[in-house]
Amino acid sequence: MTTNTNEQSLLRFITAGSVDDGKSTLIGRLLFDSKGIFADQLDAMSRSKHKRTVGDAVDLSLLTDGLEAEREQGITIDVAYRYFATPKRKFIIADTPGHEQYTRNMVTGASTADAVIILVDVSKVKLREDGGVDLLIQTKRHSTIAHLLQIEHVIVAVNKMDLVNYDQDIYNRIVKAYGEFAASLGLKDITPIPLSALSGENVVDRTEKLDWYQGPTLIELLESLSVYDESHDAPFRFPVQLVARHNGHEANDFRGYMGRIEAGKVSVGDKLVVQPSGQSATVKDIVTLEGSHQSAVVGQSVTLLLDEYLDISRGDLLASADRPATQLKQLKADVCWMSDEPLDARRKYWIKHGTKQTSAKVKAIESLLDINTQQRHPAEGLKLNDIATIELAVQQPLAADAYSDIRATGAFILIDEVTHQTVAAGMIRL
Repeated sequence: MTTNTNEQSLLRFITAGSVDDGKSTLIGRLLFDSKGIFADQLDAMSRSKHKRTVGDAVDLSLLTDGLEAEREQGITIDVAYRYFATPKRKFIIADTPGHEQYTRNMVTGASTADAVIILVDVSKVKLREDGGVDLLIQTKRHSTIAHLLQIEHVIVAVNKMDLVNYDQDIYNRIVKAYGEFAASLGLKDITPIPLSALSGENVVDRTEKLDWYQGPTLIELLESLSVYDESHDAPFRFPVQLVARHNGHEANDFRGYMGRIEAGKVSVGDKLVVQPSGQSATVKDIVTLEGSHQSAVVGQSVTLLLDEYLDISRGDLLASADRPATQLKQLKADVCWMSDEPLDARRKYWIKHGTKQTSAKVKAIESLLDINTQQRHPAEGLKLNDIATIELAVQQPLAADAYSDIRATGAFILIDEVTHQTVAAGMIRL
């Protein structure tokens, strides 16, 4: 496991797993033990009519289960984001649902994550007589999505160890089974850890009950994970969000292009290309609320001024002249189908790629992924939570990159033209 020398860096991570694996409770425990809960929040939780604990114990899952339906049913439906910090690091946590019908919400939470905590409920896995372990289907599904979205770090939290009397052999069998499944996926940076979210053992504090485990606690592990944003070294990518003009009463013809730098960096004098038109451009100035700058980097929202007068509008991409994006009228992509309505190949959908939106049509379903076996099979259609490789044709060319190279310009969503609901999230493969 690589350590991070930047102590105040930000780590975005999600919790994922099956139903009632303890995801919300784990986050509540992290916040509680790291002093990330205010006194009024703690008081409100202790008085909640939906408390799901025995005796006077505080139901920590209520900290993230904010919807009334979540509290009544004892489940997580929506993605809940929470912020906390330790002396070493800042964190943004996304608590994602475990139910299969809410897998789409897990995809949303995972799309910006640096790490994922896959919870495995030790009391639910099936221990086979041959010494093996059968993992739950949602554990496999969420791990597959983490791999497709290229989340850098995977932490396998074997939870509820107190229910099996902290048995090291059971823990080892689960870790072995998950390691074999992860190898079939291609997941590499995997760190297992035994814990009990409810009682807090091995979350922030160590315990003698798990003295056979010599690794870090969960919080120590989260503090040590490296976060290196490869998009700093990537070619410059700037989807234009808005063209800014003067107010009509000034003599100078100010024309700036506003947006967020999604990859790379830019400096005054840099040569760019406008995509898809192919026009050449030169950076004249870089403007923010603080004034003009000589350069800017990925993550910054800026206004670019160019030396040339060009026809540029929302949806265009300003890219490095020497390393432009690939222009695609047809593309191959891995998609997670997120709609209750199955895919209808006869229909047209909107594709939203960066700031560009155009019409798209599914030309073919190349293969459907079997979550259990990781084998791919032919398919006639897609239904909710299916993961498949498809071929798309788009009405207007997209300036795109492979998702494995640049996430922002390699990702897209498909939108139903009639209902305007998001039906799929996709990762472009070149």
